[in-house]
Amino acid sequence: MIRSRAFAAALLASSLSLGACTTTNNYNNYADENKTSRSAAPAEAPAKAKNVILFIGDGMGISTITAARIYEGQKRGETGEENLLSFEKFENVALVKTYNVDAQVPDSAGTATAMHSGMKTNIGMLGVGPDTARGDCASALANPLPMLGEEVKQRGLALGIVSTARITHATPASVYARSPDRNWEADAAIPEEERGKGCSDIAAQLIAGNWDVALGGGLGAFYGEGADDTGRRIDRDANLPADWMTRTGGTFVRSAGALNEAPMDKPVFGLFSPSHMTYMAERLEGKGEGEPTLTDMTSQAIARLNADPDGYYLMVESGRIDHGHHAGRAGWALEETVEFARAIQYAIDNTDPEETLIMVTADHSHVFTIAGYPRRGNDILGLVVPPEGGGDEVAKAADGKPYTTLGYANGPGAIANQAERPVPETGINAKQQSAIPTRSETHAGEDVALYATGPGSEKARGVIEQNKIYDIIRKAFGWE
Repeated sequence: MIRSRAFAAALLASSLSLGACTTTNNYNNYADENKTSRSAAPAEAPAKAKNVILFIGDGMGISTITAARIYEGQKRGETGEENLLSFEKFENVALVKTYNVDAQVPDSAGTATAMHSGMKTNIGMLGVGPDTARGDCASALANPLPMLGEEVKQRGLALGIVSTARITHATPASVYARSPDRNWEADAAIPEEERGKGCSDIAAQLIAGNWDVALGGGLGAFYGEGADDTGRRIDRDANLPADWMTRTGGTFVRSAGALNEAPMDKPVFGLFSPSHMTYMAERLEGKGEGEPTLTDMTSQAIARLNADPDGYYLMVESGRIDHGHHAGRAGWALEETVEFARAIQYAIDNTDPEETLIMVTADHSHVFTIAGYPRRGNDILGLVVPPEGGGDEVAKAADGKPYTTLGYANGPGAIANQAERPVPETGINAKQQSAIPTRSETHAGEDVALYATGPGSEKARGVIEQNKIYDIIRKAFGWE
């Protein structure tokens, strides 16, 4: 990268030198009266963003967006294909290359680090460079990367982190933590031989950090077994939220009601479940009582951060899109995506478009497919029914059985090792069939989309490397 920049600088200098000669020669051929007409009008300075919100749909590849678009429309009684999710109306769109330094198909730690440090790194690492050996504390300390969350606070802005996953999970952790292993969420997860070498677990880094709003799941990483029955810390009586309140004077909450009542003029820390927050599909069945939705958390974060006159940076992750796909349950992933789009619409409606850059992207995709020639308006979570004229019965595969529009290349719903393919499940709780048997469906390596609106959004064009999102953010703030 250094060599490339040096080369670009040399090329620019060479070009400027050549341009000066050409301009001089041409200038000597013009009469004096042409001087005024040759003077260029001063270029307008690009608008700066006071606030930046980065929405990350974990695992929200293009096929997920398409299926969710249809699903959202069908929930309203429409055919669905003509629908647009809230962020699909943004005027600036780019394709983003997601590979990690050492991996063709990435994970969330490497991809989220790219967005929050400006540098790609290895799979499974947070905030440390690719020369780090995974799980090695000493090499991590020797290879720290810049961290957007730190710079935001150093420049006097407010900082917010929101996720439906554990707040110590890879994507939210990339805002505030450095670790040679994304799994070091609690101190008990650090191998004994790596303890005491200067590396803190991710939960401890959050507690020691400087931020204004942090909302998500993951109580276990912050407590010992004696303080909470979900605790995963070595010290049985550990209570990191209490330590944080003592240090900051902030408010710690564990329910949507408590979040709504928390003082607006103090930092707020919310953990609403032992691990990841409840799927939206499960909430339709009455589970997850007391948990705020992603839209609830987004609204609270914006209201609180907006009080800072200097502006803010907010990262909002829909973490369970990814988990629904890993489970092979497309309906769960799509319901999460619809809620994600709802949270984005809230942000659109409750921020000033002249001063707020809103970007929506994914960290990576999934091996999720939409196929089979279903008719227009066919139930996106159902069996394939062919277009008019192709018969009213469901389409049949070569084995004489129906198949669904949605499926996976691999995953827990695999048919590869079965003597006979079963009739597929349908509906929101269905486990979609897949080709290759894997315990958990995997990520995919194709590009993901970046949608942007507001000051600086014009930089979201073409095909870009994922770490360029960091540059877009910094340029929008006027830091470059």
